[in-house]
Amino acid sequence: MCYHDLSEMNFNISRRQKNFLMRVDDASKLLRDYEEECYLNERINDRIIPVFKNIGMLGCPISTKYGGMGYDFLTYCLALERIGEEGSSVRTFLSAHTSIGQLVLQGWANEAQKREYLPRTTRGRSIIAFALTEPNAGSDPTSMEMVFEEKSDHYILNGRKQWVGNGTIADLLTTYAKERNSKDLRGDGKISAFIVDKDCQGIKRKEIKNKLGLLTIKNAELVFRNCIVPKKNLLGMKGHGLSIAYSALIDGRLSVAAGAVGVIKDCLTESIFYAKHRTQHGELLGKKQLIQEHLAKMVVSLESSRWLVYRAAITRQRLQHYVETFKRENIDWQMKLNRSNEKYIQIRNEADRLSAISKFYASNCSFDAANRSVQIFGSSGYTKKSRVARHFLDSRATMIYEGANEVLTLKIGSQSLGQEFRAY
Repeated sequence: MCYHDLSEMNFNISRRQKNFLMRVDDASKLLRDYEEECYLNERINDRIIPVFKNIGMLGCPISTKYGGMGYDFLTYCLALERIGEEGSSVRTFLSAHTSIGQLVLQGWANEAQKREYLPRTTRGRSIIAFALTEPNAGSDPTSMEMVFEEKSDHYILNGRKQWVGNGTIADLLTTYAKERNSKDLRGDGKISAFIVDKDCQGIKRKEIKNKLGLLTIKNAELVFRNCIVPKKNLLGMKGHGLSIAYSALIDGRLSVAAGAVGVIKDCLTESIFYAKHRTQHGELLGKKQLIQEHLAKMVVSLESSRWLVYRAAITRQRLQHYVETFKRENIDWQMKLNRSNEKYIQIRNEADRLSAISKFYASNCSFDAANRSVQIFGSSGYTKKSRVARHFLDSRATMIYEGANEVLTLKIGSQSLGQEFRAY
């Protein structure tokens, strides 16, 4: 970003946006007690869908043309920040459904696909999952082993995906596979993306149990055995699946970062309240200097993470505006919107860079804040009935998914040096 662009960054929001965020706040409060109950019993929170459906949160950044609210990315991130206060489990549901689900369709699906699938998802009739990770392909999706074969009017998918958020309840998912080599049956072709409806046969789901945290969002392992997908469900151009997956990760990382800000805020709120009311050694805990040090570091983490996320959201919105304008002016936009488009690459790389930075920093800060909060609470914080304990368990995952923070470290470093220094 050039210095003159800083004057264009505006984090002020309209009354309409404020009213929507007030509804998000009310909905989050409505979920609080039930979320705790579900968490302690390790069962899915089945009230998330109806509660968020009632306020339009299931389609917050999706165009009104497809039944969404049509909000910008800053508003969406502010909503996720508030929802993140209720825990990363609740926020993860929306990251899977919207950030790496609906936004993928809105960005890459053709008009017929968008009209068929998006209205169902914004109204809560269909829940989306994003199936990219495999047992042997996590941070490096190019090593995926899932393959597809092209037939006359359909594709046949074979392989395995794991850690699929919303995977146990999803009616719809996007997934990725390599074209199979007919001679040796290996998937050595380019990666393509597919929309898989629940009506497609040949998919088995198995819930991943015994997780450390994220206990009210269910992850699944999906096994594709001769899964038949109609040709009309190819997402984007054949062989362009990796670009689609990488674009999804930009939004996924931004959503994780926004939710992490909410985690930090809630840890700080809980810790301040506790420090003001807990007495030890004859005086309030908040008067202890080392307790104030914990609180001060959480305050700094909150403010610094918040502005990183907001700046990334503004840049992501700029990318959205550019792509939408390009689509209107170019019928064959997918063919033209590639590496030869310098303006697109410039904005996309900046959005990618800032989402990686904000996710890396905010997720680290959220775990640190949760850790400090548990320490402030002492034994009272060492039970899952404590909000800070649940944040501690859940925030650990945010440093792993949507790009492990070690990988993001290398990504940020190589982007600074130049791609010839790519270290992974």
